[in-house]
Amino acid sequence: MARIDYYFTVLSPYVYLAGTRPAEIAARNGAELRYFPLDANALFARTGGLALKDRHESRRAYRLQELRRQSKKAGLVLNPAPARWPTNPAPASYALIGAQAAKDKGATGDLATLLHGFGRAAWAEDRDIAEDSVIRDCLTAAGFDPGIVDSSLLLGAETYAANLEEATARGVFGAPFFVVGEEMFWGQDRLDDLDLHLSGAL
Repeated sequence: MARIDYYFTVLSPYVYLAGTRPAEIAARNGAELRYFPLDANALFARTGGLALKDRHESRRAYRLQELRRQSKKAGLVLNPAPARWPTNPAPASYALIGAQAAKDKGATGDLATLLHGFGRAAWAEDRDIAEDSVIRDCLTAAGFDPGIVDSSLLLGAETYAANLEEATARGVFGAPFFVVGEEMFWGQDRLDDLDLHLSGAL
């Protein structure tokens, strides 16, 4: 079985725009999808990227055009300048790590729905995904025990840091980023290529 390693930050609008497609692609091709939330700004600093606030104005302007086009293409509501962004991505990331661990032990719940729920809260609902109540709401909506917030702090912190180290070592430099063996796919606009690769057509 092929395995897709999905590196991302819960804060990325492009992760939100990817929606649940990574999970759908994995299911269609009989692949396993593993989630690796990480600190994107720390990743950028290590791999030559820049945080949004440090990018040239022309790059920031292009990003706004791209978000408008891509959100329309995806059929998703997206506020390009949400009032509650940026925020601390760690709490939601820890919860997702805890939810994945719970799934590994047989718990119910859907990780793709959870990740997309965080994105929708941040980019369409103007909610702060660092807030405990928002994280618990997203966990519940995705079929998980909201108590994961309390039980996954240590595991979340350790795994979150380890994900950054692993991503850097593997050549990951952006988000969303998908790795299948030695093949890499950067951006939600490369999901079709990921699908074709898994099917053997690319």
